[in-house]
Amino acid sequence: LFLATLTYDTLRFEYEDFPETKEPVWILGRKYSVFTEKEEILLDVTSRLWFTYRKNFPAIGGTGPTSDTGWGCMLRCGQMIFAQALVCRHLGRDWRWIKGKRQMDNYFNVLNAFIDKKDSYYSIHQIAQMGVGEGKSIGQWYGPNTVAQVLKKLATFDTWSSLAVHIAMDNTVAMEEIRRLCQSNLPCAGAAACPAVESDVLYNGYPEEAGVRDRLSLWKPLVLLIPLRLGLTEINEAYIETLKHCFMMPQSLGVIGGKPNSAHYFIGYVGEELIYLDPHTTQPAVEPNDSGCLPDESFHCQHPPCRMSIAELDPSIAVGFFCNTEEDFNDWCQQIKKLSLVRGALPMFELVERQPSHFSNPDVLNLTPDSSDADRLERFFDSEDEDFEILSL
Repeated sequence: LFLATLTYDTLRFEYEDFPETKEPVWILGRKYSVFTEKEEILLDVTSRLWFTYRKNFPAIGGTGPTSDTGWGCMLRCGQMIFAQALVCRHLGRDWRWIKGKRQMDNYFNVLNAFIDKKDSYYSIHQIAQMGVGEGKSIGQWYGPNTVAQVLKKLATFDTWSSLAVHIAMDNTVAMEEIRRLCQSNLPCAGAAACPAVESDVLYNGYPEEAGVRDRLSLWKPLVLLIPLRLGLTEINEAYIETLKHCFMMPQSLGVIGGKPNSAHYFIGYVGEELIYLDPHTTQPAVEPNDSGCLPDESFHCQHPPCRMSIAELDPSIAVGFFCNTEEDFNDWCQQIKKLSLVRGALPMFELVERQPSHFSNPDVLNLTPDSSDADRLERFFDSEDEDFEILSL
């Protein structure tokens, strides 16, 4: 309802939608006061890349849908959490988008990686088509785990960002595994899968020497995604404090989840409410203008963000973190260990030195178990996210 009354030309933020509270507002690891930092809060929110349903884009696969309205909300949330990782990687957490101000090239490089066309690294086209290999037909709804697995595969081709993407399954984060992944100083992750520089990379507008400097560094920037189930049909209250703490960490990329068939990108919280960006607005697909510039205003949410009670959160989520350096990762590990000592906070996942041998290998995609027991259990858990991880039967 609120969305309908606002246009992208709103020159001033409407503040009354944000609660007047003494509680701190946390946005992706930054702490704000509503009373003294309203402008800063809203500028931070507006600076996040906001991906919504689009219409009239080139047909997916050449003959498929030209709009993702009604089915693409989790794919858009996956784009948003990953875009935040790319912003941190290439622009830094302090970067801000200001309407009308000329942005640096790296900003447009990040944005171009998500544009609705088949040759953008993380476009709706790429995500939908990569999902076919995971048993998802084009136009089918994804759960948080599926979109995380697909984004991990697509990141292999993004040599410009040169990311190490780890998806921690079985509610377990194994430090040794992550260090091995981030310290694998190969010329290119999965060399056979990397696009030729002159074709794909330059076509996307990326510099020719992209990633060369980073390949020589000892630590690949880490995107850590942790698919979780925090209850059966509703979130277990015991996890709420831990979830809040995730938004306090400077490494926070936020959380993707929402309600069945209605996904949101959660970027923070205030009091007992989560703050989120909502993809459920259909906008026309954007094309570069005559001068080759990409009009970018529709990729930034220029009104106060949505809020919902934490208790309403669907228990199937994926939590994201970005560690640019090994020091960032070590710091994150220390914070997670301290979190286990917080009273009234039940750990959402376990941090271990190495993965127990009986656990499934998290680098092996096993999104469609064929055991009838697994199928029965998955349907019991959540019919909307049929491929959520239940491998340890």
